[in-house]
Amino acid sequence: RPAGGGWVWAAVRPPRQPGMAEAAGDAGLGPAAAQEGAELAAVIGATVPTGFEQTAAEEVQEKLGSASRISRDRGKIYFEVPARSLPQVHRLRSVDNLFVVVQEFKDYQFKENKEDALKDLEDLVKKLPWTDPLKVWELNNSLKKKKTKRKKHNLQSPASREKLSDAGEEGGADQNNTNDQEDCAQNPVAVEPTGGQDPENPQGATSRNGVEEEDNEQSDVKVEVQASSESGTKAGDGQTGEGEAKVLRFRVTCNRAGDKHSFTSNEAARDFGGAVQEHFQWKADMTNFDVEVLLNIHNNEVVVGIALTEESLHRRNITHFGPTTLRSTLAYGMLRLCDPQPTDIIVDPMCGTGAIPIEGAAEWPFCYHIAGDNSPQAVKRAANNVCSLLRKNETKDSSTALGVPLDIIQWDICNLPLRTGSVDIVVTDMPFGKRIGSKKKNWDLYPACLMEMGRICTPGTGRAVLLTQDKKCFAKALSRVGHIWRRAQTVWVNVGGLHAAVYLLRRTWERAEERRSFW
Repeated sequence: RPAGGGWVWAAVRPPRQPGMAEAAGDAGLGPAAAQEGAELAAVIGATVPTGFEQTAAEEVQEKLGSASRISRDRGKIYFEVPARSLPQVHRLRSVDNLFVVVQEFKDYQFKENKEDALKDLEDLVKKLPWTDPLKVWELNNSLKKKKTKRKKHNLQSPASREKLSDAGEEGGADQNNTNDQEDCAQNPVAVEPTGGQDPENPQGATSRNGVEEEDNEQSDVKVEVQASSESGTKAGDGQTGEGEAKVLRFRVTCNRAGDKHSFTSNEAARDFGGAVQEHFQWKADMTNFDVEVLLNIHNNEVVVGIALTEESLHRRNITHFGPTTLRSTLAYGMLRLCDPQPTDIIVDPMCGTGAIPIEGAAEWPFCYHIAGDNSPQAVKRAANNVCSLLRKNETKDSSTALGVPLDIIQWDICNLPLRTGSVDIVVTDMPFGKRIGSKKKNWDLYPACLMEMGRICTPGTGRAVLLTQDKKCFAKALSRVGHIWRRAQTVWVNVGGLHAAVYLLRRTWERAEERRSFW
């Protein structure tokens, strides 16, 4: 409980979990589509923040009752669900992008000759079981159309435009440097010179060969390609899952990792896309596509899929971006790591735009969340993001105005206005010393932060989950405050191309009133 100054408590109604039939109805699926969904099963692939694959698998088991398989390619999990569960799949908090798996080859043997290897990929198109995945895609489309209409209606309101224009700093640079799985879906490199820019990347910056280093320990090359067939743009009649004649537009996105392939991702996407167009008689379209076919190649593992998300699901809470806005999916993983319990008081002492406390308040409404920052601009952004969340809640259920158990305060991280031992959990994204602060300042800041966090946390049961890229400085600081913090777990993650770590710390029983000289 803060010392001095009042709290604002906003009552929250517990989230309601609809049944399968209700979910299908809420998604806008008709009775026939819902019935068909009840009979279909789908293998879903999901990209997740690297390092939090196990966390995502646990969430899938908990909320969908399905066991997940973690891919050898970091940042992906696979699980099987009935197609009628698609609405619940889209409500998962730990996944970025979703796709339905057409077929997976765990040990695909590529020919050494480039022409032969590419010919095999072309021939593969005709052998793949497309029927059920396309039905799943169509059911998913019904869900997506309803969401899109609601989103367009919200964006047209004057209040939304006013808030968006008040954002201050745009987080585009940070969004473009998020983990590699997001880049694959959002920033493809156009093969055809006539291809339009991606709406999420207005700068239109593209690499000539589309090659960049993948963010993993093996430093394999990963290429992101947006490709269509070179065989022309003459459209034929594509068939939807229910047999209605319609000209479908498509693109192929290829993601390749490995140094033993004789071809580039550009070439694989081009030839595979040509075979897809010839097989379905779809129209190739680089930007306004209906179907996005995914070709994921990781060493000898090949997965062909159809995308179910147009943009990453992490874009759900933040409308006012700062220089280092944290992804909501990563924030969820950090919060889940500390296992919040009802009535816990959770503090983010360096909240920035509020990504962590907002995600916490949305998913753990029976805890109380306190966010703070020393920057008045950051506090203002966080408050605006909370207002956006409240407006979104009102849109979902206009009959009841939902609140959030969250308070935002401007404060000094080294002198928090909180009583000693009053906090159960501290979760925060610490300054990396790159965009905010400096590595030199971190040598003084980190030990002071850890000491103050130790003071406010409950001895014996308190815990902290801290994200930082400045691992050397953090390890030194932690060794200096070992009398109040014990490291329980370390999760290695990728944040905007940077190798960072999430540390789970547990509070010892020792009192932390006294001030110590650290260095």
